[in-house]
Amino acid sequence: MKIVIAIDSFKGSLSSLEAGRAAAAGIRRAIPEADVVIKPLADGGEGTVEALVLGLGGQFREASVSDPLGRPVNAKYGILPGNTAVIEMAAASGLPLLSEEERDPMQTSTCGTGQLILDAIKHGCREIIIGIGGSATNDGGIGCLQALGFGFLDSNGFTVKGSAAGLAELSSITFDKAYPELKKCRFHVACDVGNPLCGERGCSAVFAPQKGADEAAVKAMDSYLQSYAALVKKYIPSADPDMAGAGAAGGMGFALRNFLGADMSPGVSLVLRETGLENELKNADLLVTGEGCLDSQTAMGKAPAGAAALAEKYGVPVIAFCGAVRDGAELCNTNGISAFFPILRRTCSLSEAMDKENAEKNLTDTAEQVFRLINSVKN
Repeated sequence: MKIVIAIDSFKGSLSSLEAGRAAAAGIRRAIPEADVVIKPLADGGEGTVEALVLGLGGQFREASVSDPLGRPVNAKYGILPGNTAVIEMAAASGLPLLSEEERDPMQTSTCGTGQLILDAIKHGCREIIIGIGGSATNDGGIGCLQALGFGFLDSNGFTVKGSAAGLAELSSITFDKAYPELKKCRFHVACDVGNPLCGERGCSAVFAPQKGADEAAVKAMDSYLQSYAALVKKYIPSADPDMAGAGAAGGMGFALRNFLGADMSPGVSLVLRETGLENELKNADLLVTGEGCLDSQTAMGKAPAGAAALAEKYGVPVIAFCGAVRDGAELCNTNGISAFFPILRRTCSLSEAMDKENAEKNLTDTAEQVFRLINSVKN
């Protein structure tokens, strides 16, 4: 019996691989002869670097870059076998790097993310995966592009600040000093939002308030981004601010697509491609997936649903384990997950439930009981 495990992290408790190994231990107790394959699973956001590096035998690298306000921060990214870099934008330009009082998307910059990209290129990476969730920025990606050598100038030829405020002064763009190796690179962006750059569904209106912007700032930044898009179109006629995902991460999607030729796809799709899960499912008998909490959002395209969709393609049943179940989890049963099982085995506090040792034991013990039943039915 071949059982493939691909479980997303139980955030704050177990990493993807730790959860996978815990489930595998329970399965092997119940069916010692089972062929168990563990694959990492993530959705392109927090935890993606860790899942892919540990799951695929890569290495972590740390670089000193600028945080959203220009202060030094040590940011970690991954390099996979074959010199593919995996970068989480949040590591350098993320909202959690700022205190509540510091959050102001008019002033924050994506410069640090550009510095991470440059560090990866200098270390031989030519395939670069970038997860762009969790940003603190709304600069249209110009901070990132400035770090890569693109010029963004005011009417006097001086470099503008790499922020939304800098967009207000922007008059021209230069390409001649862009880092030459960029032309040899392929960029893959994990993007799970379809918002355009501007307008009522644009990044300023929808996401900037979550990053600290008031109503006046939202209106001003949307105007700046409209002018920015019109200017970019003069240099790159194919640039489309209405493209799905252009407004992701404060316009970072627009910048990466048009200046670096990045392709954009849902985060889980990128991860599934990198891990080769589909090949393992072609001759599998069962897929085990899951995450910390199953609810209606799981069924709407989160990592376990993405893995389940691949399994369904090959007629493979899917079992999911989770720490907790919330309203709407039953939708998972009509979206590829045959059955799901919460792992809590006794009444306890949240901190006890999320304790790593407890979570591992609960997941192992629950998996053992489920697979004892499966084995008895099979035989």
